[in-house]
Amino acid sequence: MAECVMDNAAEPELKKHKANGSGDGDGDGGAAEAPRSRFNLSSFRLEKILRGSARDKTVFVHGKVGEDCGDDEDAVIILEKTPFREETLPQLLSKNADLRLQMQNDIYSTHHLHAPSALNEIKTTVVYPATEKHINKYMQQEMHLVNETADDYKNITAPYLQSQSFSIQWVYNILEKKAEADRIIHEHPDPKNGFILIPDFKWNQKQVDDLYAIAIAHRRGVKSLRDLTAEHLPMLQTILQEGQMAIFKRYNVPKSRLRIYLHYQPSYYHLHVHFTAVGYDAPGTMVERAHLLSSVIENLQLEPEYYQKQTLTFALKADDPLLQKFKEEGRL
Repeated sequence: MAECVMDNAAEPELKKHKANGSGDGDGDGGAAEAPRSRFNLSSFRLEKILRGSARDKTVFVHGKVGEDCGDDEDAVIILEKTPFREETLPQLLSKNADLRLQMQNDIYSTHHLHAPSALNEIKTTVVYPATEKHINKYMQQEMHLVNETADDYKNITAPYLQSQSFSIQWVYNILEKKAEADRIIHEHPDPKNGFILIPDFKWNQKQVDDLYAIAIAHRRGVKSLRDLTAEHLPMLQTILQEGQMAIFKRYNVPKSRLRIYLHYQPSYYHLHVHFTAVGYDAPGTMVERAHLLSSVIENLQLEPEYYQKQTLTFALKADDPLLQKFKEEGRL
């Protein structure tokens, strides 16, 4: 059993980041060959497609892992077509390309180009062993908007969160450099205002068009936007300024080409900030979820307890227990 269990079976979002980290190359996106995966696809049996996106070229599948590993366990696999890279285009569009005509009309024609396997990479993220929460997270469901007042947070959301068991040990492993230390882009080590900047699992670091990094605060006990007050301004300003400088220094991407924001509700309850390329349609950038860090800082400068008082809107899936709590309280 030991050889089949991955080290990262923890919480959803960055947990996948960890499972995928070994295949990202070094911090500069180098071409060093990645080690072979310990996850054995030969023992994976497809159960169902949870959801897919033709636009994003992704599919989320649920399956069972058994045979050589003993009892069947659930796994979620995310398959994603990787972006094109300028340096591989000459190989892709060479005289040896296998180009098959599909249709031609005057000067226009469509073809199927069968790329060499080395240029036809599929980014594969594995969540294993997966829990029911993971499976539900990726399943296609109806979404509902919730307008959470300050009282709603105190009476509904906060008690619900306190009643749940959300393990974030994998976050502490990153902060303590027990995992992914070789992938750190930048660190400000101060325990109160510092952070670690690390590539998100969604980004393979081979091009900056889909740049995606996460700044994880060293300070513990700050779970989300709702906890922020003017006391946290030095930390937020440090993340904003040093994160921008670190990304420019490493990837030559200026701050004007970065979208920097927090999620509410977040995927995990330890303060973290998303850094993505402005031109990348990253997941979770919808107006009802993403809050620009620059706006958060300005709001707290104007009103020190802004996020303790403000009504915040977010979307929940139809089967989310928190949505049921809001319904039970007559808030929907």
